[in-house]
Amino acid sequence: MIEPFLIAIAAVFFLAGFVKGVIGLGLPTVAMGLLAVSMPPAHALAIVIVPAIVTNIWQTFVGPYLRDIIRRLWPLMAGTVVGIWLNAGMLTGPYARYGTIVLGVLLVIYAIVGLSKFSFSVARTDEKWIGGIVGLITGVVSAATGVQVIPSMPFMQAIGMEKDELVQALGVFFTVATLGLAFNLTSAGLLTAATALPGAVAMAAAFAGMFIGQAVRTRMQPEIFRRWFLIAMIFLGLYLVGSAVYNLLVS
Repeated sequence: MIEPFLIAIAAVFFLAGFVKGVIGLGLPTVAMGLLAVSMPPAHALAIVIVPAIVTNIWQTFVGPYLRDIIRRLWPLMAGTVVGIWLNAGMLTGPYARYGTIVLGVLLVIYAIVGLSKFSFSVARTDEKWIGGIVGLITGVVSAATGVQVIPSMPFMQAIGMEKDELVQALGVFFTVATLGLAFNLTSAGLLTAATALPGAVAMAAAFAGMFIGQAVRTRMQPEIFRRWFLIAMIFLGLYLVGSAVYNLLVS
């Protein structure tokens, strides 16, 4: 008999992979948000990490821009790794119980920024030092929540990358960030053989969702799907914050 837990994992990652297939990102964001409903963010991240790394590596090499991406984004990536290392104990230390609240708030901020289409530009001469600072902040936030989209995503849009280059850049950046998180999880003893089966199920479901999402992308307007996806993220984030605060008050 297939365990209900594995069925739930497959459903979560199929949906997360579908979202990534349609709009090019969102797998860790969706998966972390949904899994955090029933488990601490640290345990959710232990399941998310391998599918996220594999799908991002695949996205990294789909396109001809890899050399230019590394040249432009190395301060962002280096800052993110340093930030993840500096905040390594956040998911497993004494403040870990607040991780769900931080994750929920982050999902709401991410969705509101996306819906508002807020944008700014960064001059080519400033993008490296600003990228380093943005990376450091992203790393600190990522180490606490497992999500790497704030503030890195707005920054990558602000430096003027074309659509295809941006998609590949997201793959490169998220690969580096998730490898940094994997090191933290391994050091904390959370990435073990016990996560192998859920991770394998998650990866298979994520790839299935991605392929279907890519097929759907050719038949629908991604912007419409993206709008409803972001609205759903707001409600999910508010639910996570509300339930986590309630659990803290009654405990």
